[in-house]
Amino acid sequence: EPGYYKEGHFGIRIENLIIVTPSQRAGEERDMLEFETITFAPIDTRPIEVSLLDDDELSWINSYHEEVYEKISPKLSGDDLTWLKQATKPIQR
Repeated sequence: EPGYYKEGHFGIRIENLIIVTPSQRAGEERDMLEFETITFAPIDTRPIEVSLLDDDELSWINSYHEEVYEKISPKLSGDDLTWLKQATKPIQR
C-alpha cells in the first residue's frame, strides 16, 4: 500500500488486498511468488503527475483500471456506470 503523508495535513494511500502464493510454474530457476488482486476499486488519477511515470507504471495503472471496469461494470447502470467509465479511463501522456 504505497502512500504519502504530509504531517499535520493529509495522507494519500493506494490500498488493495492481494493474495500472495508460491508460484507453481515448471522450469523456474528459483522460488517465485504470484500475486492475485482481490479488491477492485479505481485509483483516483487526478493527483498523479503523469510525466513522472515510466512506461511500465503507466501501463500498470491503465491495465488495472481496465480490469476494474471489466469486473465491476456489469453490476452497475446509469450514473454509477458513467462514473466508473470516467474513473477507469486510460490516462495519457
